[in-house]
Amino acid sequence: MEQNRSDLVNKGIQRRVLWGAIFLMATSSIGPAFLTQTTQFTSQFLASFAFAILASIIIDIGAQLNIWRVLVVSGKRGQDVANMVFPGLGFLVAALIVLGGIAFNIGNVAGAGLGINVLFGISPKMGAVITGILAIIIFTVKSAEKVIDILIPILGVVMIVMVGYVMITTNPPVGEAVVRSVFPEDYAALVLPVVTLVGGTVGGYITFAGAHRLIDRGFEGKEALPLVTKAANFGILTTGVMRVLLFLAVLGVVSAGYMLDEGNPAASVFQIALGNVGYKIFGVVLWSAAISSVIGSAYTSVSFIRSFHPQLEKYYKWLIVGFIAFSTIVFAIVGEPVTLLIVAGALNGLILPLTLGSVLIASRKKSIVGDYRHPAWMLIFGIVAVLVTLVAGFLSLQGIADLWQ
Repeated sequence: MEQNRSDLVNKGIQRRVLWGAIFLMATSSIGPAFLTQTTQFTSQFLASFAFAILASIIIDIGAQLNIWRVLVVSGKRGQDVANMVFPGLGFLVAALIVLGGIAFNIGNVAGAGLGINVLFGISPKMGAVITGILAIIIFTVKSAEKVIDILIPILGVVMIVMVGYVMITTNPPVGEAVVRSVFPEDYAALVLPVVTLVGGTVGGYITFAGAHRLIDRGFEGKEALPLVTKAANFGILTTGVMRVLLFLAVLGVVSAGYMLDEGNPAASVFQIALGNVGYKIFGVVLWSAAISSVIGSAYTSVSFIRSFHPQLEKYYKWLIVGFIAFSTIVFAIVGEPVTLLIVAGALNGLILPLTLGSVLIASRKKSIVGDYRHPAWMLIFGIVAVLVTLVAGFLSLQGIADLWQ
């Protein structure tokens, strides 16, 4: 009887940790930029944007499955696998991840401040400080791991339910969107949106958020693969569901002939759909997206350096606190540094080819994965993802060159 009760408890903890990892990855990619990006692309390409969403989801699954499975089988984080493939590569990857993570976290904090501003009229900077303090408290409480595993899925569900409700009220042309997901009006025009979505969904630290979380919570070895594979798929599908719902909500509004506010297109979708109530719902969605991204960015970015020294491992929670505090202070003092964010975006486009490429090589090294045999179709999927993100990185670098001219 006691054994049965213990098994139930263990299964309950296992389920909580798995969903925590799934939503940590998913909500890390659903940040303030996600909302604006999806809205702008939808208003530009209308129903044809469905093709970009479908293509990006397929590529994302390929990237996530490779990374989650290989890392969990090896029991090592991304930077350690990279160092084993090519000495020193892991340190380069970690540096790029942390730099990009800090820059994007400043944007996440800014988004949280705007969300609070919409809800309560408090200034965005004060809202950002409040959010930063709340995130720090979450990581300093004794049961921080449990709090994160419970809080992140709740925030994810809140976002999905609210955006889903707004989508229903806009009455979008779903049938046309389904057709255009396979037969868009212009395939070539959608190349940039596809690589942008892939970079935003699995670029930088985001790809490793769930896998690192599972390793930190004790999931490793071949016996964990069935659960890990399911978690990786659910993570991408959760992000995909959120993007599809937001896409359809925007499509319903623009198809009805409404013009979106160029200054805040995502907010105007909610406001057009439901008036002032919709605007407040946008505030909830924006804040939920932002604080979950703050937590995901800080946790995962620090996870890329904590294995380099025992003292970093011992005090990693305080490193996370410092990461959040620094991001919040920078925004509160100097605002959102646009140039820094653009540069970080370019670096973000180059991180996944490095990290995923090293993981694909590692999948064939017995010294890393033992007797595990990585499926050939996953390897092919991964190679496609590497090529796509190389294109994304090249396009981002072109943007940087134009910026400095």
